Amino acid sequence: MALREVAQKQARGQRVWCVPYARNLSGIQIRGNAKDWWGKARSTFERGNEPAVGAVMSFRATRGMPLGHVAVVSKIVTDRTIVVNHANWHRNKVSLKMGVTDVSKHNDWTLVRVETRPGQYGSSYPVNGFIYPKDGG
Repeated sequence: MALREVAQKQARGQRVWCVPYARNLSGIQIRGNAKDWWGKARSTFERGNEPAVGAVMSFRATRGMPLGHVAVVSKIVTDRTIVVNHANWHRNKVSLKMGVTDVSKHNDWTLVRVETRPGQYGSSYPVNGFIYPKDGG
């Protein structure tokens, strides 16, 4: 459903954003900018620092990413590497199966590097943590 909605938006010339894509893919029904998801999830969803398939990784807002970012975990590779699916990391595109590596000092997923091209990881980005979907979506 998430990819079908993206295709429909692109066909209409509309921008593809990370928030509606993550909401559709994960079933986590939070509205608003990605930077606000972590706070909005507090009273409704479990949150933590351990990645889980189907969880939404919540990126903090930064100077270069003032609205924050959200991505959905699709695979756990190791305790320090996961794979995510997300939208608008590359402008107006969906990126599937992108690696993310935990580079935080305390191995707690508070700082990550995201695969920008196969096998190439970019800058470090601060992360709030993971928002877990409720059982049954």
